[in-house]
Amino acid sequence: MSTTAIGNPLKKVLRKRMKTEVIPSISADSIVAQSKAIYHKVIASEAFRKAQDVSIYLSTSNEVDTLGLLRELFYQQKNVFVPTYNGRLMEMVRVKDWTDYEGLPLTKWNIKQPNVNDGRENALTNGRGIDLFLMPGVAFTLSGGRMGHGMGYYDGYLKRHFDTYLTKRPTLMALAFREQIVDEATLPLEPHDVPLTAVITA
Repeated sequence: MSTTAIGNPLKKVLRKRMKTEVIPSISADSIVAQSKAIYHKVIASEAFRKAQDVSIYLSTSNEVDTLGLLRELFYQQKNVFVPTYNGRLMEMVRVKDWTDYEGLPLTKWNIKQPNVNDGRENALTNGRGIDLFLMPGVAFTLSGGRMGHGMGYYDGYLKRHFDTYLTKRPTLMALAFREQIVDEATLPLEPHDVPLTAVITA
């Protein structure tokens, strides 16, 4: 079992504070405004323009809203992959268009998620992989540190992606509210943590 799943004590304290105090205190208006600013930064980036195969998370109400980015990806006819879960493993599977997205079933957390057994195109087995990951998280450093929800899904997936596509190095771009940025000393990185290419804030 990874140390991510067990939980570093310092990370545990920070994760609890972010999830119970910091993130819930961000107003709905601020979520909308920051998400809009982040959307414009992402679509203006060279990594977004160049990417053809893009992984994007489907946001909950307390995450940077990704619906605008999802629409833009479909509009630009990029190949869109979203997370689905198979036990302890996360997979990235293809969602073809907005109609396909709207038809996805809801999970108990009220977010849309493809069924892992739907036979959708899988980024690990399609021979191409992912060019750009748009990633969520709980806390970040501006130098590329990321703390997730503690289950190790993204770290595990990225390792499998790197092992599958040995010569491919995708862009890892996290989307973060300004309130989620912490200093380096507060977020200690561990050997299994994959550093991000960029952290995009408003």
